[in-house]
Amino acid sequence: MKKSTLLGLGLLAAAAVAASNPANAAVELVGANGWKLSTDGIVDLYSTYASTTKNPGGAGRSLSLLSVGGTETKQDERFGMGIGLLPSVIAFNVTAPTTSGVDSAVRVGIYPALQNKANATGTANRFDTAPNIDFREFFYTAKGAYGELLIGRALNLYQGKNILNDMTLLGAGVVPGTAFRGNTTLGHIGYGYLYTNFGPQFRYTTPDMAGTKVAVSIGEPYKISADTASTNSPRLEAEISYAKTYGGTAVQAWASGLYQSATRSDTAAARPGEKNTSTGGAAGVSAGFSGINLMLSGYGGKGLGMVSVQDGDFLGSTATDAAGNERTAWGYLAQVTYALTPSVTLGVNYGQSREKAGTAADTLLITSQEAGTASVTYGLNKFIKFTGEYTYAQNTWNDHATQHSNQFALGSTFFW
Repeated sequence: MKKSTLLGLGLLAAAAVAASNPANAAVELVGANGWKLSTDGIVDLYSTYASTTKNPGGAGRSLSLLSVGGTETKQDERFGMGIGLLPSVIAFNVTAPTTSGVDSAVRVGIYPALQNKANATGTANRFDTAPNIDFREFFYTAKGAYGELLIGRALNLYQGKNILNDMTLLGAGVVPGTAFRGNTTLGHIGYGYLYTNFGPQFRYTTPDMAGTKVAVSIGEPYKISADTASTNSPRLEAEISYAKTYGGTAVQAWASGLYQSATRSDTAAARPGEKNTSTGGAAGVSAGFSGINLMLSGYGGKGLGMVSVQDGDFLGSTATDAAGNERTAWGYLAQVTYALTPSVTLGVNYGQSREKAGTAADTLLITSQEAGTASVTYGLNKFIKFTGEYTYAQNTWNDHATQHSNQFALGSTFFW
C-alpha cells in the first residue's frame, strides 16, 4: 500500500473512530511493510472572568493588562470563553519501519482556537472563525544509537521546559488584554518565563546517558528590537536535561541557553547599522514524592524582552532601550502541587518577570510583571479533567505606577 494512501485512510479511520467512540479515540493503524499511523490530542475550553484596574495613564505606557495603547480610563470587567494556555490540538504521527537501526517518524500537530473573534485585533465578528488554526508542530525525527535528529517546526529549546513544567500549561493562568483576544491565555508567559515559540530548526539530541541528555539546535533567527533590519545569523540554542527516579522520588533538572545577533537599521535613531545580541540562560529543577511535586525555574539574559523571547516584531518591543542597547531581563517561577486524592490535585505557583530600565526615557517602561495562581483539578476519569483557578496579576512600570487584576477561570480538558 502506498504511504500516501495509508495516511489518507488513516485520517478517515481516526475521524470515524473518534466520532463513534471518543473514549477510545487514540488509535494506531498498521499498514503494509510496518508503516504505522497514530493520533493524539486534547480538547479544552475555559470560561474566564477578569476584573482589572484602569491603566495608570501616559501615552506609550507598555504592556497594559487591558490593551496595547494604554488608553483605558476606568476599571474593566470582562467575561470570556475560549482556549487556555495550550490550545486544543489534534496530532497525527506517521512511523516508518525501522531501517538500518534507525527509527523515523513524522509528527503533525494542528492547534485550533475554539472561540470566535480568532484574530489578534478582536475586530472580527462572531461569525468569523478564521484564522484559528496553528500548525505549531510539523517535523520529522530519525532516532538511532547515535541519538536523535529533529528537522522541522517544533518547540524551541530555550525556556522550553520552563513553560512545559508550569501547572497552568493545561489551565489558563493570566488572562491577557485585548491585544491577545482570540488567542490563548498567558499562563505565566511574561510572569515567570518568556514564550519560547515554535520555530523551524535542525536539532540534535544525544542518547540518554544515565538520565542525562544534551540537545543543540540551529533555528530561525528572530528580530531582537524594533530597529532590527536584518537577521543575518542563526538562532543557536542548547539544553542539558536530567531525569531519574530514586525510590519513590522522581527528579528532573534542566538548563538551556540562547545566542543570536542581528543588525540594526541604517536609519535607526540610535546605533544605526550596529548589532544587537540576545544572550540568555534558563534552568529549573523539580522533585515529586508522596503526591507532592515541587518545582523552581528561572531565566536571565540580555536582549530578551518581557513576553516573547526576542520581541522585536512583537507588541511593545522592550528588548532594547532608547540608546539601542540590550536591556537585562530575568525572572522565576516557584510551584507546589499536591494530589489530595487520586482524582483531586491542588496547586499553587507564583512567578515574576523583571526588566532593567536603560535610559531616562524609560519612565513608562514596564519593569515588573508578577502573578500567583491557585488551582483545583478534578479528574472525572483518565480522559477528562475539570480545572478551577484564581489568579492575581500585577504590572509595575518604571515610574512605580501599578495595575492589578483579579481573574477566575473554570474549564475542562479531554485527552486522548
